[in-house]
Amino acid sequence: MELFQLRTFKEVAQTLNFTKASENLYLTQSAVSHQIRSLEEELGVKLFIRGNTGVSLTDPGKSALEYAKRIVAEADKMQEEVAERENRRVGRVRVAAATQALVYLFAPLFEDFMDAYERVDLVFRTTVSTDQTIDDILNGVADIGFASLPVYSPNLEVTELFEDELKLTSGPRHPFAKQKKVRVSDLQNERFILFERGASIRRATDSFFKSIGVEPEMALESNDTYFIKLMIEHGLGVSLIPSWAIREEVKNGELSDARVEGHELKRSVAMVSLKKTPSSAITAFTDFILKNRKKLQDLAS
Repeated sequence: MELFQLRTFKEVAQTLNFTKASENLYLTQSAVSHQIRSLEEELGVKLFIRGNTGVSLTDPGKSALEYAKRIVAEADKMQEEVAERENRRVGRVRVAAATQALVYLFAPLFEDFMDAYERVDLVFRTTVSTDQTIDDILNGVADIGFASLPVYSPNLEVTELFEDELKLTSGPRHPFAKQKKVRVSDLQNERFILFERGASIRRATDSFFKSIGVEPEMALESNDTYFIKLMIEHGLGVSLIPSWAIREEVKNGELSDARVEGHELKRSVAMVSLKKTPSSAITAFTDFILKNRKKLQDLAS
């Protein structure tokens, strides 16, 4: 029985998905399947039930998972403590956030962190919604998440990091392109391109529309920020998008941004983790992010 087999088993057991497990472990799906079969042969039991609707743990698999968690945790602890005696941080940090936030906001910080902590591996999980980010943390699939507030769970440590602002975004030939402020009444006849339900941006926009008594006419929904911006540029509709996500397009004249008169559409973004004693790698990462709060705020503004 090898430690890497237990790590693989633990990942499959927690995701209940061979494809996701292989992606998280940076292995081929056949390699993951081979390791699970080898472990099952070693133990002499079936660990998973494979059906048309997915994968589930057998009773022996559930017992094995508890042992695997303890063994892997002890191995990680040994690695960290031995490395720390030589004043080195080592380990892995799994980070979950919406794709656009990872690309536009956090990428520069992640690069600096990896330069400073060469022995800490950062693994990124892109999520389609705040709910998925939170679920990944609660289910142990990710260690740190970035999500907009509010976040409700007694099991989570939530640290506010920065504020961003949603701007009314239109194409260069749209009448809004010549305005810095748009009246609420002018929104009534517009077609909107919105993020899908569950996304933090969609929650904020739905709340805004409800507060002003506007039921937006929908042109389309998508969680692909690039696609939404392209559709706006081509005149298919307008949208509410964080200012940091359209900065370059506005600068280049491909898009225009404006505020809604009498309203400030701001969100608070937080760092989220489980309330438990973190590993040295996770501590190094959270400390680094907190030290760079101002840089994040500057990037978001």
